Amino acid sequence: MTNLKAVEGLDTLTRALARRTPEQLAALLTRHAEPLARRPAPTELRGLATALWSYETLHHLVLHLDHPRLQVLATTARLSQERTGRTAPAPGADYQSLMAHRLSFAHLAGEPVPPQDVFAALGADRPGPARSAAEAALRALYDDGLAAPTEDGAVVVPPRVPQLLGAHDLGPFRPDAPRLAPDPSADPGTPAAPVPATSPYDESRAAAAAFAATLERLLASLATRPAALRKSGGLAVREIKRLAKAAGATEPHVRLLLDLALAAELITLTRTPAGITALPTGAYDEWLERPPGARLAPVLAAWSALWAVPTHTPFGETPSALVRGSDRYAPALRHALLAALDTVPAGAGAPLPLLPSMGASEQPEPVEGPLTGLLRAADWYRPLAVTRQPMAEERAVHTLHEAAYLGLVAHGTLTPLGRALLNGPQALAEPLGDLLPPPLEQAHFQADLTAVVPGRPSAALTGLLASAADRESEEHAVTWRFTPASVRRALDAGHSADTLLTELTGASATGELPQPLHYLVRDAARAHGRMRVLPAACCIRSDDETLVRELAGHRALRDLALRAIAPTVLVSGRPPTATLGALRAAGYAPALESDTGTTTVERLPSHRSQAPAPARDPHAPLHLARRLLGQDQPQEATLSGRP
Repeated sequence: MTNLKAVEGLDTLTRALARRTPEQLAALLTRHAEPLARRPAPTELRGLATALWSYETLHHLVLHLDHPRLQVLATTARLSQERTGRTAPAPGADYQSLMAHRLSFAHLAGEPVPPQDVFAALGADRPGPARSAAEAALRALYDDGLAAPTEDGAVVVPPRVPQLLGAHDLGPFRPDAPRLAPDPSADPGTPAAPVPATSPYDESRAAAAAFAATLERLLASLATRPAALRKSGGLAVREIKRLAKAAGATEPHVRLLLDLALAAELITLTRTPAGITALPTGAYDEWLERPPGARLAPVLAAWSALWAVPTHTPFGETPSALVRGSDRYAPALRHALLAALDTVPAGAGAPLPLLPSMGASEQPEPVEGPLTGLLRAADWYRPLAVTRQPMAEERAVHTLHEAAYLGLVAHGTLTPLGRALLNGPQALAEPLGDLLPPPLEQAHFQADLTAVVPGRPSAALTGLLASAADRESEEHAVTWRFTPASVRRALDAGHSADTLLTELTGASATGELPQPLHYLVRDAARAHGRMRVLPAACCIRSDDETLVRELAGHRALRDLALRAIAPTVLVSGRPPTATLGALRAAGYAPALESDTGTTTVERLPSHRSQAPAPARDPHAPLHLARRLLGQDQPQEATLSGRP
């Protein structure tokens, strides 16, 4: 039978939702988009109230409550439970009331509780900081739909709250957030920590630039050669190693970037006849055209909501990537750690603790070290997601190192970028635009056959230099080096000496190219194509008979089984691709020729998912709110913002 107290609570919440404006209801739908999107979109306010107070949604929402809100919610639920347990039916009550009383289980209590009783139970019955914090927490619970006021001002909370919070001892009510600061009781004779040579802003700028460049190289590698997933799920170790080499990053960072790219919908998992592969989506091309800061915004937003700590692999498990996350506590843990670090004064932060994977002689820190203090402070911001979870210290350490890699944390405190993410992903645009200025369109070409870009190069400049030179270093400036092999690569891709020199001159900061580079390109062009590889099982031809005889007798080319069929033609026993590779490995510069006699342009393949990238409608929550309130025509709208 139906629990009438629970029904009355849903009625109270439904009436409270009906009193909101469309904008206020849309704000609630946006805040709770993730848990509500796991259920069918509501068609009426009663359905939304039921979804908000379902066990699954509540389990997600309570993880993101800070100490005051959690205490007010738990205390109200406890008082409601006690009141329901001792309330007796009135004399002469009808049969329905008697049955409702007998079936009103304590764990499904829904008796309204006056706010004054809640404040008194928290020790906040008198005006002061505690009372103000409790009142603010109650208003926040109202805003989030986790509590509802009755017509006489009492408080109704979800009947499932005792099941969720009954086993947790939240301790005394603490209205104020703890602040991390140097210990004033420390021995004055203890030497002070050295002052960092760089500021958090400088560290954040360097980290963000390196992170952006690494992500770009990783996605470019996936576009050229998609990564195959194992049948059991996740990337194989050999694929992670290949991508780490291509991106110039460590394997844990590659796992992190892959999971973030998947969450940001820059890559997708596609089923092919050979299995499931990871490759860029159509959104990747649009992402490449954005300014550097705008590229990182969706990736950082994805990190804040990711249900995993990608760089953390529990003992006994194999590191992997692109596996659906199941750690619902991870987003709350990130928020708690960032919020606690936000209280650290500049210059007073502790260095990052060492990762647990380091040697036994390099344990992270003693039990009562800075990490312990940080976790205690973080507990206030998300009491259910920090120290109450298994492997709390390991997960926290890896989370902090991820934040430092992304430019959110430096010198034991938040950077401006980290502070912006703490305020919400919508606040990232300004600090990212400041950290990553517009990319450079020109390079400085030098006589030692290098090209230097003193900053972040644009996508067009990167593509041009990468086609004809090898990336040599990447710190504050990016350096490419031209070699005969790299120039031949550009010629193989369809450039001529004239077109290549023209494009490089246009990309020169001085409008000129050094003479050695001119000589290198011209010499490579003269040697390029002196021999031709024919796709006829295959043949090698050249007008230079001396060169043909040289190839036929070359010891390094014996595997090709070359035979002369004319003074200017050789037949190879290997297919064209293998023949081209062997000739180039021996130091020659052949060109591929089609069966029509024209030179074939060799280009690296570029793969994209055939499925279009899902589009998000930013106005979907408002449309749905108006529909629920009866102020809009019915239309297709979902909580996830996807039409």
